[in-house]
Amino acid sequence: MQRPKLSVVIPCYNEEACLEMLHGRVSAAARAAVGDSYEVVLINDGSRDKSWAIMQQLSAGDPRLVAINLSRNHGHQLALTAGLDLCAGEEILIIDADLQDPPELLTDMRATMAAEGADVVYAVRRKRDGESIFKLATAAAFYRVLDRVTDTPIPLDTGDFRLMTRRALDAFLALPEQARFIRGMVAWVGFRQVAFPYDRQERHAGESKYPLSKMIRFALDAVTGFSTAPLRFASHAGLALTGAAALLVLYVGFAWLTGRAIQPGWTSLMLVVLVLGAVQMFVLGMIGEYLGRLYVESKRRPLYLVADIAGPVKGHARLGYRFEDAPEAQDYEPSEAPAAIAPPPLPAPRRRARTKA
Repeated sequence: MQRPKLSVVIPCYNEEACLEMLHGRVSAAARAAVGDSYEVVLINDGSRDKSWAIMQQLSAGDPRLVAINLSRNHGHQLALTAGLDLCAGEEILIIDADLQDPPELLTDMRATMAAEGADVVYAVRRKRDGESIFKLATAAAFYRVLDRVTDTPIPLDTGDFRLMTRRALDAFLALPEQARFIRGMVAWVGFRQVAFPYDRQERHAGESKYPLSKMIRFALDAVTGFSTAPLRFASHAGLALTGAAALLVLYVGFAWLTGRAIQPGWTSLMLVVLVLGAVQMFVLGMIGEYLGRLYVESKRRPLYLVADIAGPVKGHARLGYRFEDAPEAQDYEPSEAPAAIAPPPLPAPRRRARTKA
């Protein structure tokens, strides 16, 4: 099988208003960059609108468009993983369906990759149009805190919009963890990675699929997936509280020796109890986060399940499951039931040798 030069992987969730415009712009950008040797891979992540029906229509009219329908909503990162797992291109462009990341930058990103000899060209946001002050502030704080606590350097102000070589993608697909923070995983893989500054645009239609609750969950996955700093905080907090307790014991002993009366105070007592309780609950919560990740990983479930496919999928599901990649089932007729197998004969009893008295 000959690989296409380019695969464009796009996870979609309730994007019916964007799909036709997305298909036109992405196809034009891919054709301008590599000619006809490309494929567009759309992943329907359990959309509740007409996204899957529109994808099927687009795939019927475009032999280079592959539409993959997951069995349910797996989340953005797992849907993107499914597309990366099933694409076949020598170069892979990751882009969101909302058209905030202009697909027309593909040619310039490929030129940067060739000039720098890079395996990954990641887009860095210089400006983000159409986003609230709260979203901008929390995003900036998130990336800077993450940079301080993680063991792997993750570029600031970057999303999943990037261009990768097949070598980098194959290395990424060797990472099978369930809780995925893809931009951090790509940074962990290494190879030569270069930045590509750009201005992010407003959404073409629809609304953000990352409310505050999902942003918090995403941040926890990022921190717990790439750092043990929260666990180290437990050790540091324990040492600090032990030192404070030792100083308190010394103070009480000194007061007793000098005959000073120590008046018990309800306010100070409750303050100590609340501080200790808060630290203990935080530490237990972070330990629970890490234990939860271990519990989920121990099940070894596939990362995604494919329900339907429209178009020619050239990749194989290494991290997930689709029926086409399963071994063929064997059909048995009721009349062809296997005959009963007779048990093996029991060994003959051994006779004791008689000895003369």
